[in-house]
Amino acid sequence: MHLAFDICQGVGLAAAVGIRPFLPALAAGALAAGDVELDFKHTQYAFLQGAPLLLALVVGAVILTFLERKFHTGEGDKPGGGLERGPLAVAVILAGVVVGALLFAGELCRGGATVWPGFIAGAVCALIAAAASRPLFARVRARLDASAAAALPLYAEGMAILLVVLSVLLPPVGPIGLALLIWLLIAGRGRGEQKYAGLRILR
Repeated sequence: MHLAFDICQGVGLAAAVGIRPFLPALAAGALAAGDVELDFKHTQYAFLQGAPLLLALVVGAVILTFLERKFHTGEGDKPGGGLERGPLAVAVILAGVVVGALLFAGELCRGGATVWPGFIAGAVCALIAAAASRPLFARVRARLDASAAAALPLYAEGMAILLVVLSVLLPPVGPIGLALLIWLLIAGRGRGEQKYAGLRILR
Protein backbone atom coordinates (compact mmCIF):
# COMPACT_ATOMS: atom_id res chain seq x y z
CA MET A 1 0.00 0.00 0.00
CA HIS A 2 2.83 2.40 0.84
CA LEU A 3 4.42 1.77 -2.56
CA ALA A 4 1.11 2.49 -4.30
CA PHE A 5 0.82 5.78 -2.42
CA ASP A 6 4.43 6.66 -3.28
CA ILE A 7 3.73 5.99 -6.95
CA CYS A 8 0.57 8.09 -6.86
CA GLN A 9 2.44 10.94 -5.23
CA GLY A 10 5.23 10.60 -7.78
CA VAL A 11 2.75 10.82 -10.64
CA GLY A 12 1.18 13.98 -9.24
CA LEU A 13 4.49 15.67 -8.45
CA ALA A 14 5.97 14.90 -11.86
CA ALA A 15 2.84 16.09 -13.65
CA ALA A 16 2.81 19.31 -11.63
CA VAL A 17 6.40 20.21 -12.50
CA GLY A 18 5.61 19.44 -16.12
CA ILE A 19 3.14 22.31 -16.00
CA ARG A 20 5.56 24.67 -14.22
CA PRO A 21 8.94 23.39 -12.99
CA PHE A 22 10.14 25.64 -10.20
CA LEU A 23 7.52 26.78 -7.68
CA PRO A 24 5.69 23.40 -7.62
CA ALA A 25 9.02 21.64 -6.98
CA LEU A 26 9.70 24.23 -4.27
CA ALA A 27 6.32 23.41 -2.71
CA ALA A 28 7.14 19.70 -2.78
CA GLY A 29 10.53 20.34 -1.18
CA ALA A 30 8.98 22.54 1.49
CA LEU A 31 6.38 19.88 2.33
CA ALA A 32 9.13 17.27 2.55
CA ALA A 33 11.29 19.54 4.73
CA GLY A 34 8.29 19.97 7.02
CA ASP A 35 7.66 16.20 7.00
CA VAL A 36 4.12 16.74 5.69
CA GLU A 37 3.24 13.30 4.28
CA LEU A 38 6.53 13.48 2.34
CA ASP A 39 10.11 12.98 3.48
CA PHE A 40 13.32 12.37 1.55
CA LYS A 41 15.59 12.44 4.59
CA HIS A 42 17.98 9.51 5.03
CA THR A 43 17.82 8.71 1.30
CA GLN A 44 20.07 9.51 -1.66
CA TYR A 45 17.47 12.13 -2.64
CA ALA A 46 17.59 14.15 0.57
CA PHE A 47 18.85 17.07 -1.56
CA LEU A 48 15.29 17.44 -2.92
CA GLN A 49 14.31 19.05 0.35
CA GLY A 50 17.67 20.66 1.09
CA ALA A 51 18.17 24.42 1.32
CA PRO A 52 20.57 24.66 -1.67
CA LEU A 53 18.07 23.15 -4.10
CA LEU A 54 15.14 25.07 -2.65
CA LEU A 55 17.09 28.30 -3.08
CA ALA A 56 17.98 27.32 -6.65
CA LEU A 57 14.29 26.73 -7.37
CA VAL A 58 13.44 30.20 -6.05
CA VAL A 59 16.10 31.71 -8.32
CA GLY A 60 14.79 29.67 -11.26
CA ALA A 61 11.24 30.89 -10.64
CA VAL A 62 12.41 34.52 -10.51
CA ILE A 63 14.41 34.15 -13.73
CA LEU A 64 11.50 32.46 -15.49
CA THR A 65 9.13 35.25 -14.45
CA PHE A 66 11.59 37.87 -15.71
CA LEU A 67 12.04 36.12 -19.07
CA GLU A 68 8.30 35.66 -19.53
CA ARG A 69 7.78 39.36 -19.06
CA LYS A 70 10.64 40.21 -21.40
CA PHE A 71 9.79 37.95 -24.33
CA HIS A 72 6.45 38.20 -26.12
CA THR A 73 4.63 35.93 -28.49
CA GLY A 74 4.61 38.49 -31.26
CA GLU A 75 0.80 38.42 -31.12
CA GLY A 76 -0.03 41.91 -29.94
CA ASP A 77 1.57 42.75 -26.61
CA LYS A 78 0.81 39.71 -24.53
CA PRO A 79 3.70 38.71 -22.25
CA GLY A 80 4.68 35.21 -21.34
CA GLY A 81 4.30 33.60 -24.75
CA GLY A 82 7.71 31.98 -24.42
CA LEU A 83 6.04 29.59 -22.02
CA GLU A 84 4.36 27.83 -24.95
CA ARG A 85 6.88 28.09 -27.78
CA GLY A 86 10.47 28.93 -28.64
CA PRO A 87 13.78 28.34 -26.79
CA LEU A 88 12.36 29.36 -23.42
CA ALA A 89 9.59 26.79 -23.75
CA VAL A 90 12.13 24.06 -24.54
CA ALA A 91 14.23 25.04 -21.52
CA VAL A 92 11.18 25.05 -19.24
CA ILE A 93 10.04 21.66 -20.51
CA LEU A 94 13.50 20.15 -20.03
CA ALA A 95 13.68 21.56 -16.50
CA GLY A 96 10.28 20.02 -15.74
CA VAL A 97 11.36 16.65 -17.14
CA VAL A 98 14.54 16.57 -15.05
CA VAL A 99 12.83 17.68 -11.84
CA GLY A 100 9.89 15.34 -12.44
CA ALA A 101 12.23 12.38 -12.94
CA LEU A 102 14.11 13.22 -9.74
CA LEU A 103 10.96 13.62 -7.67
CA PHE A 104 9.45 10.35 -8.88
CA ALA A 105 12.74 8.51 -8.31
CA GLY A 106 12.93 10.06 -4.84
CA GLU A 107 9.45 8.79 -4.06
CA LEU A 108 10.45 5.24 -4.99
CA CYS A 109 13.75 5.49 -3.13
CA ARG A 110 12.17 6.59 0.14
CA GLY A 111 9.89 3.56 -0.04
CA GLY A 112 12.79 1.19 -0.66
CA ALA A 113 11.71 0.33 -4.21
CA THR A 114 13.82 0.13 -7.36
CA VAL A 115 14.59 3.68 -8.40
CA TRP A 116 15.24 3.61 -12.16
CA PRO A 117 11.57 3.21 -13.21
CA GLY A 118 10.93 6.50 -11.44
CA PHE A 119 13.23 8.36 -13.80
CA ILE A 120 11.31 7.07 -16.81
CA ALA A 121 7.84 7.48 -15.29
CA GLY A 122 8.63 10.94 -13.94
CA ALA A 123 9.94 12.15 -17.28
CA VAL A 124 6.90 10.75 -19.11
CA CYS A 125 4.43 12.34 -16.67
CA ALA A 126 6.17 15.69 -16.96
CA LEU A 127 6.18 15.51 -20.77
CA ILE A 128 2.48 14.66 -20.85
CA ALA A 129 1.71 17.60 -18.58
CA ALA A 130 3.79 19.94 -20.73
CA ALA A 131 2.21 18.71 -23.96
CA ALA A 132 -1.29 19.15 -22.51
CA SER A 133 -0.90 22.46 -20.66
CA ARG A 134 1.11 24.60 -23.07
CA PRO A 135 -1.37 24.48 -26.00
CA LEU A 136 -4.17 25.10 -23.50
CA PHE A 137 -2.46 28.21 -22.13
CA ALA A 138 -1.73 29.39 -25.67
CA ARG A 139 -5.41 29.12 -26.63
CA VAL A 140 -6.49 30.92 -23.47
CA ARG A 141 -3.89 33.67 -23.95
CA ALA A 142 -5.07 34.29 -27.51
CA ARG A 143 -8.51 35.20 -26.14
CA LEU A 144 -7.29 37.55 -23.42
CA ASP A 145 -6.23 41.15 -23.47
CA ALA A 146 -2.65 42.06 -22.51
CA SER A 147 -3.34 42.71 -18.82
CA ALA A 148 -5.25 39.47 -18.34
CA ALA A 149 -2.68 37.48 -20.32
CA ALA A 150 0.07 38.81 -18.05
CA ALA A 151 -1.57 37.04 -15.10
CA LEU A 152 -1.87 33.69 -16.88
CA PRO A 153 1.49 32.34 -15.61
CA LEU A 154 0.28 32.99 -12.05
CA TYR A 155 -2.77 30.82 -12.68
CA ALA A 156 -0.53 28.12 -14.13
CA GLU A 157 1.70 28.24 -11.05
CA GLY A 158 -1.31 28.09 -8.77
CA MET A 159 -2.77 25.11 -10.60
CA ALA A 160 0.52 23.22 -10.48
CA ILE A 161 1.13 24.00 -6.80
CA LEU A 162 -2.41 22.87 -5.97
CA LEU A 163 -1.74 19.58 -7.76
CA VAL A 164 1.43 19.13 -5.69
CA VAL A 165 -0.31 19.77 -2.39
CA LEU A 166 -3.30 17.57 -3.16
CA SER A 167 -1.10 14.77 -4.51
CA VAL A 168 0.94 14.77 -1.31
CA LEU A 169 -2.01 14.95 1.06
CA LEU A 170 -4.35 12.76 -1.02
CA PRO A 171 -2.12 10.52 -3.20
CA PRO A 172 -4.92 9.25 -5.52
CA VAL A 173 -5.27 12.83 -6.78
CA GLY A 174 -1.97 12.36 -8.67
CA PRO A 175 -3.22 9.81 -11.22
CA ILE A 176 -6.54 11.67 -11.48
CA GLY A 177 -4.67 14.86 -12.34
CA LEU A 178 -2.56 13.04 -14.92
CA ALA A 179 -5.69 11.48 -16.45
CA LEU A 180 -7.24 14.94 -16.76
CA LEU A 181 -4.09 16.21 -18.48
CA ILE A 182 -4.19 13.29 -20.91
CA TRP A 183 -7.81 14.11 -21.67
CA LEU A 184 -6.89 17.75 -22.30
CA LEU A 185 -4.08 16.64 -24.60
CA ILE A 186 -6.34 14.38 -26.64
CA ALA A 187 -9.15 16.95 -26.78
CA GLY A 188 -6.73 19.70 -27.78
CA ARG A 189 -5.28 17.65 -30.61
CA GLY A 190 -8.75 16.73 -31.82
CA ARG A 191 -9.69 20.41 -31.86
CA GLY A 192 -6.52 21.21 -33.79
CA GLU A 193 -7.23 18.52 -36.38
CA GLN A 194 -10.78 19.83 -36.85
CA LYS A 195 -9.44 23.35 -37.33
CA TYR A 196 -6.89 22.13 -39.87
CA ALA A 197 -9.56 20.18 -41.73
CA GLY A 198 -11.76 23.28 -41.83
CA LEU A 199 -8.94 25.36 -43.27
CA ARG A 200 -8.37 22.73 -45.97
CA ILE A 201 -12.06 22.87 -46.92
CA LEU A 202 -11.93 26.68 -47.15
CA ARG A 203 -8.98 26.42 -49.49
